[in-house]
Amino acid sequence: MSEDISTPDPQFPIRVRDLVNAFGDQVVHESLDLDVRKGEILGVVGGSGTGKSVLMRSIIGLQIPHSGEIEVLGSSITSAQDDADIRIRSRWGVLFQGGALFSTLTVGENVEVPLREFYPEIHDTLRHEIARYKVQLSGLPAEAASKFPSELSGGMRKRAGLARALSLDPELLFLDEPTAGLDPIGAAAFDDLIHSLKETLGLTVFLITHDLDTLYAICDRVAVLADKRVIAIGTIPELLATDHPWIQEYFNGPRGRAALDTHDRAAAAPATATAG
Repeated sequence: MSEDISTPDPQFPIRVRDLVNAFGDQVVHESLDLDVRKGEILGVVGGSGTGKSVLMRSIIGLQIPHSGEIEVLGSSITSAQDDADIRIRSRWGVLFQGGALFSTLTVGENVEVPLREFYPEIHDTLRHEIARYKVQLSGLPAEAASKFPSELSGGMRKRAGLARALSLDPELLFLDEPTAGLDPIGAAAFDDLIHSLKETLGLTVFLITHDLDTLYAICDRVAVLADKRVIAIGTIPELLATDHPWIQEYFNGPRGRAALDTHDRAAAAPATATAG
């Protein structure tokens, strides 16, 4: 039987118990449990169809689960009624795949959307200043705020989406395949940005990815979805100590070995430079 989560625990801003998600006869999740620790970057991996995005959408209230309990920042998401959870929604930011920007709005106007929704009393001038600051915080030049999404590269659109996710100074950041479609240099730069923001802003990050380089570079722990549930969660060395075939194939396959080699060389570089 799963541990009860009726009593909030500040050390675990996200807690999921006995989650069931089903679409008709297709059961995606069954008796899924998950705890996300405060201040960590949790990588979420799994094969195609394991429901990684469905799990994220359930946690942020966009997917109504068949059953189970989800608690975010001490508030029940599964028992929220209508807009009763609007306060809690202002405490997280979400970067969907591709950025999900409004094409008819400029980057700055996209960033202002959550500000208009949750803080309509803010003066236009201040709202514009906040938006420009968030654009720069995401690694974009200030002038990008006046551009439309169609005028940006794929990597810049992701950063614009990140700026919008950060607009309300969230405590939690949800990222769905943030480096998908980026070249290796762009993906590494985005990883570095996420890690820096986590450290600077004190974020807790829920990161769905298939990018093994990302897992090795910035994730504190990794949760593995398979068999309709979280089959294992821990550091990569801890996961490698398990004997589940998918975990072994994923981390010990050619791409997994290449990612480990890249990680080991990056970790050794500072020591080599110091010694020189």
